[in-house]
This record gives sequence, structure tokens and C-alpha cells, in this order.
Amino acid sequence: MAEEQVKNEDSTEKVVALQTMYVKDVSFEAPNSPEVFLESDISPETKINLSNTHNKIGDDSYDVQLKIKVESTYGEKTMFVAEVEQAGVFLIKGYNEEEIKGLIAVFCPNTLFPFVRELVSSLVTKGGFPALLLQPINFDAIYSQAIEEAAAQKAN
Repeated sequence: MAEEQVKNEDSTEKVVALQTMYVKDVSFEAPNSPEVFLESDISPETKINLSNTHNKIGDDSYDVQLKIKVESTYGEKTMFVAEVEQAGVFLIKGYNEEEIKGLIAVFCPNTLFPFVRELVSSLVTKGGFPALLLQPINFDAIYSQAIEEAAAQKAN
């Protein structure tokens, strides 16, 4: 279980703890099977769409979901579509609102991503396709960019 505890200046204990993790949704489609396996010399294009959402479910508890959709196509045909929504309930206590937003946008997805990555790889392989290894994602950079874009929009 991932857990981080720190005491800040006013001696309020800061806690981030994963309470539970679960698969909220899984889907795999290979609409052009088995014909897709008979094709030779194809160069598939793979698109990845990633999103992170959350709900406050208690005083200090947050249900955080990391959803990924991977779609592989060649020409007009779809080879496969894999969708995974991994979720976790996190206890986040002793942080201010801005710090909580950062934890939900960075720490929580970093915790969930290895499980999403493994599940997507497993689905694709079990679907009869070559292994798909999702590259690590820098959620800190994504969050920083979102903050900069929001500040730029506010300034305009």
C-alpha cells in the first residue's frame, strides 16, 4: 500500500494513503478478426487517449479514476480497441485545496498507471496481437502544463 506521512509547521499530520484499488471498467474489441490476422505487411497506427477524473466520497476520501483508450487501426480498418478504467480510493488528509488538486492529478495517477499498463498489455496480447507496452507518463508535466494553460487563458 502506498502511503506518505509528513508533519507540517502547524503540526497537522499530512497523510496520503491508498485505501483500495479496483477495476471499474474493461473493454476489448477486435471487430475485424480473424481477417486482421491474415493481413501481411501492414503498418498500424495506434492512438492513445488518457483521462483522470475523481469524486470526493468522504471528508478526506477521494475516488480517483484513470481511464485509457487504445485504438489501433490500419487504413480504414480497426485492429483493436482496448479500454481500461482503473480506480482507487485515496485518503488525503492535512493538505490544502491546491495541494489536494496536485495529489489527485499527479500522485494518484502515478499510483494507478502501472496497473492500467499491465491490464492493457494483457488484453492486447490475449486478443492475439503483439504485446503493447505503454510508455511511462509524466503526470507532473501534464499537470504543470494544464496549470500554465489555465493561467494563460485567465490572463486573456
